[in-house]
Amino acid sequence: MSWLGRNVALPLLRRRDAWRRRPLRRFVNQYLGGLEGIEIGAAAHNDFGLNAINVDLYESMDTVYKQAERELAGWAKPVDVVAPAHVLPLEDDSVDFVLASHVIEHVPDPIAALLEWDRVARRYVLLVVPHRDRTFDRDRPLTPLSELIERHETGFGSEEDRHWTVWTYETFLELCDHLGLEVIEGRDPDRKGGEGFALVLRAGRGT
Repeated sequence: MSWLGRNVALPLLRRRDAWRRRPLRRFVNQYLGGLEGIEIGAAAHNDFGLNAINVDLYESMDTVYKQAERELAGWAKPVDVVAPAHVLPLEDDSVDFVLASHVIEHVPDPIAALLEWDRVARRYVLLVVPHRDRTFDRDRPLTPLSELIERHETGFGSEEDRHWTVWTYETFLELCDHLGLEVIEGRDPDRKGGEGFALVLRAGRGT
């Protein structure tokens, strides 16, 4: 597509994608609207309109992700707090919620991230996670729970940015059950034609 054609098509694509996101945004706001919390890796083109500070691994507004935000939405969300997703500089029960949309699959130790988010949130942890069978990960084997437990027990970490873990809705529920995290509500898919699934966890119940 030419640059001219691309510039004409992008606004149409944004309106189409915004329409598709509406049910997910309503779902998120049903739980988090009117509360104060944090969003991990917030993006302008995936804006839920919440009262949340943006926690990101990178402070620079020139990362590939921020460039993509500007390309898709015309602007990029500023970063309020720079920290790894699994090590937040916050006190226990210090925010109403933690929201992470298409983030946890990038964390080498997702158990550490879930326990950390459960620690800092008073009320909810809300996740949107890509479903293995509806993304480019469809040809990869599902990540077994035993591997996630081993990563956590050995303190596995990496600076490589990739999808470290692939789940289906059912295997993610298995992880939540193992950690003692109560799933209040789940949606699979997260919206009509969506590539992910969404879950609301009750905060403060983890091990």
